[in-house]
Amino acid sequence: MTKKEKTASAAKKKEKNVGGKRYASAFKLVDRTKAYSVVEAVKLIKSAAKPKFDETVDIAVNLGVDPKQSDQQVRGMVAMPNGIGKTIRVAVFARGDKAADALKAGADLVGADDLAEKILKGEMNFDRCIATPDMMGVVGKLGKVLGPRGLMPNPKLGTVTPNVVEAVKSAKSGQVEFRIEKAAIVQAGIGKASFSEEAIVQNIKAFMEAVNKAKPTSGVKGNYVKKVSISTTMGPGVKIDLASLAA
Repeated sequence: MTKKEKTASAAKKKEKNVGGKRYASAFKLVDRTKAYSVVEAVKLIKSAAKPKFDETVDIAVNLGVDPKQSDQQVRGMVAMPNGIGKTIRVAVFARGDKAADALKAGADLVGADDLAEKILKGEMNFDRCIATPDMMGVVGKLGKVLGPRGLMPNPKLGTVTPNVVEAVKSAKSGQVEFRIEKAAIVQAGIGKASFSEEAIVQNIKAFMEAVNKAKPTSGVKGNYVKKVSISTTMGPGVKIDLASLAA
């Protein structure tokens, strides 16, 4: 091993040790048996966020549903009142005036068959996909590509709409999509550690309101929301007292 390689290896080892000590220190701040008020929980994750990058604030919600049942699917879209601290790239399938409107609204990619061809070739440099209703014949052919990535336009989520201006602006402002996972958990990034405590609390409550509105009309036994926790990218999870979310 050369001197340069030894130096690089030592630096990586030191960084790993520092990261481990930082996490251990942050872990000690949290009582894993306790459910904190939403305000207390936010204060804890912010105090634990100390890496050199702006960590994402994640929320995980355990639901009392059975994801295997078709009538117990939980999915939706919610606009974060304070954004998510991330630039969202938006692709829009539209033609004519609608395409022009999408570009003016701030869409990053706009097209029809040409955009479909790019996607089929593997060009997927966008985070949200929107389509006008008349373009679903083109978009439908991309189901196997867009579907697994959660990018397939869906009228229930407002991503298949004639109002592309509103859809693009909503996506750009910080909309968050959520869907139930196999373990009956809904999770998403809802902000950044650099946000104020108030801004994070507001985003959490907006997210939970949307999850509650998405409650299945049948098949749910017992409590719909069983547990909610938040964390930062490199920090420990903190349980939230459900009663504090309703306050």
